[in-house]
Amino acid sequence: MYSLRRFASKHSKAYEVVYKFVEPPILASLTWLNKVAGDRFDKPITWMEKHTKGALFDCQMCGNCVLSKTGMTCPMNCPKTIRNGPCGGVRANGNCEVKPEMKCVWVEAWGGASKMRNPQEIELVQFAVDRSHQGSSAWIRLAKERDKEKQDRKQAAIAEDVS
Repeated sequence: MYSLRRFASKHSKAYEVVYKFVEPPILASLTWLNKVAGDRFDKPITWMEKHTKGALFDCQMCGNCVLSKTGMTCPMNCPKTIRNGPCGGVRANGNCEVKPEMKCVWVEAWGGASKMRNPQEIELVQFAVDRSHQGSSAWIRLAKERDKEKQDRKQAAIAEDVS
């Protein structure tokens, strides 16, 4: 998995292009599926996401995905699970202080982010991981959140028209 993770960060620009292409239809499909079937397909979708993102990015399924902001590198691979940059214990060769044989996740993330369209997004402070999302699908949650935001905007527009 380590070599696949490094491959993803080295080719983050190509992954970003694919991500921008597949994100809208995936989210639209999940929104539609949720409306039609409710939560019945959450387990198989989560299984598919786990295995796909696991193979491509060594994803740890924290349920709070930030791959598109961290150079296609999952920060949960940091032995200290630090989400906002290196811990300060990065060795002179760029390797991790906890696992000296491993390149620091954040060194990889910064390298990957520098190749992406908006490299400054890696500088956005990430909230601590909501552990209640561990093992859940970030895609399903994102689809539900975006659908709720859309419904809220629709309700606000209706309320504005009435007044």
